[in-house]
Amino acid sequence: MTRLRLLPWLAALSTLACDPAANRSIKPDVPNTPGQPSPEWQLVWQDEFDGPAGTPPAPERWVHDVGGHGWGNEQLEFDTDRPENASLDGTGNLVITARKENYSGRNYTSARINTSGRFEQTYGRFEARIQQPVGRGIWPAFWMLGANVGEVGWPECGEIDIMEYRGQLPAITRGSLHGPGYSGGNNLGSEFVVSGGKLNEDFHVYAVEWEPNRIRWLLDGKVFFETTPARLPAGARWVFDKPHFIILNVAVGGNYLGPPDSTTVFPQQMKVDYVRVYTRAP
Repeated sequence: MTRLRLLPWLAALSTLACDPAANRSIKPDVPNTPGQPSPEWQLVWQDEFDGPAGTPPAPERWVHDVGGHGWGNEQLEFDTDRPENASLDGTGNLVITARKENYSGRNYTSARINTSGRFEQTYGRFEARIQQPVGRGIWPAFWMLGANVGEVGWPECGEIDIMEYRGQLPAITRGSLHGPGYSGGNNLGSEFVVSGGKLNEDFHVYAVEWEPNRIRWLLDGKVFFETTPARLPAGARWVFDKPHFIILNVAVGGNYLGPPDSTTVFPQQMKVDYVRVYTRAP
């Protein structure tokens, strides 16, 4: 059910050190959302998205994927590097906006940003505090790809989907793994249905805790899925022992959820309060 990704910048990927400028203190005015990590986790990288409204994502941390070829999933949008599709809102959030407009032969625009060549890490806790969009055919995601994707391709590189969400099902999030022998619609994953509200109504913390031979998925601090190499299909290989980089995007349409319809209101926005990465304290 989850996406095959075909990336035009594969050959350009490289592994660089963490950007020291990103290691600033956590902003004190973040609401006390459930799911904050325990003291055993040490912060090593973050983006708090502080800055004036209209500012693009920091280029020392993020790279734009620009294109409208469907990304291997029959997505309908053209992803741009324009501030109309990805920029800070001036109140501490990154906003990725899907719009209905004619652009480069597509009927929708959006944005897709990643940390390839800026930040890559093996193991740790990766989390983001996000308020989801809503509407049929709206497909936001917070995910990671193996940094060696340019050398070995997908799914050999490994893919960790921390959060995927279908706008027509606003009470459900999904986490999954893709690797050799368990990719695309045959991924290894699980859905989680929230109670007492919908994910577009407030911010929630989406996270994975990635350890050698074990990955667990959390929503607001609650583990809803955990997997190990023992759960792979027979003959499949665990490839999650190498650096991965982070991706944030909002797709429109695609084979995971279908196209928008007349009930879908545009523009739609995914708001990201922060992205933070930790390692375990020694």
